[in-house]
Amino acid sequence: MAVLRARTKLPARTTLRARTRHLAVASVLGPLLLAGSAVAGERQQDDGASCRTAVEGSRVVAYCHNPYPRTDRVQLHVECARWWDIDVDSAPVEIPPTAYVELTERCWKEVRTAWITHQAVPDSAGT
Repeated sequence: MAVLRARTKLPARTTLRARTRHLAVASVLGPLLLAGSAVAGERQQDDGASCRTAVEGSRVVAYCHNPYPRTDRVQLHVECARWWDIDVDSAPVEIPPTAYVELTERCWKEVRTAWITHQAVPDSAGT
């Protein structure tokens, strides 16, 4: 315990100053961040299907479920790690309300990144 006290005696002032600065910044930015999270929460309701991706070796599978009352169009994009390996995009798939789809693509070797894009289908509310 004495060793800890000896180590923390000198930076105690800087720690107090840093804490004071952090509190000042948090008091200013806190309301802004909370307001931003409320907006993000509203925006999330407007988003389309919820998707997750799984990469296993050179294969990518995207699992998407649309809990919303409108149709969503999703597409899986895969970027391969090797320069000679062609990047692939799946065909766009429309997911009606309460439906579930799986999209699969692959590279010849390793996968660098994989992501899903969403596109709203016009005039599909309530169908």
